[in-house]
Amino acid sequence: MSETENVPPKKTSPRALDGFDRRILAVLAEDAKRTYAEIGRAVGLSPPAVHERIRRLRDSGVISRTAAILDGPAVGKPLLSFVHVDADGWGKSQAMMQLAAFPEVEEMHSVAGDTCVVLKVRTESPQALERFLSQVYVLPGIRGTRSYVVLSTYLERPVQADVTQVWPATGLPPGR
Repeated sequence: MSETENVPPKKTSPRALDGFDRRILAVLAEDAKRTYAEIGRAVGLSPPAVHERIRRLRDSGVISRTAAILDGPAVGKPLLSFVHVDADGWGKSQAMMQLAAFPEVEEMHSVAGDTCVVLKVRTESPQALERFLSQVYVLPGIRGTRSYVVLSTYLERPVQADVTQVWPATGLPPGR
C-alpha cells in the first residue's frame, strides 16, 4: 500500500466543453459560493444536472481547485509589480524555483522574448520589493532584472471559460 499512497487519482478523460459547461464555469468564476440551484437558474439546468456537471469538471481537471481571491491592499500588499528576470541558460532552475517559497510571488512564468522568467510579485512597499529583488540577485546565474510597478489595474481576472469564436476585423465592436 505504501508504494501507491502518493500516486494521484487518475483524471477522467477530457471531453469537449459544451455551452452549459462554459456557462457554469463563467458563473463559478464570478462567484464560486453560489449554490447548485442558483447556478442552475443562471444557466437553465436543474440543480442535480449542475451538480453532476461540476463533479465531471472537477474529476477531469477543468476545475483544478476552488480558492478565495484576496484583495492585495486589504491584506497589506498594495504594491503590485511584474519582475522580468534575465538568467544564464533557460529560466527554470532549482535556484529560481526557490523564489516560490516567498508569499510575495503570486506567479512565475517561463517566457519567450527578451527575458527568461516573469514574476508577478505583490509587496507591502517599495522597500519590500527591494528586499525581494535582493533575494533574486543572490541566485546563481541571474544577470539582471527589470521591474514594472503597477500604477492602476483595469482588469484582473481568472481564466475565463468563454472562447472568442470570431475576432473583429478592425478594432472592437461599437459599444465596448
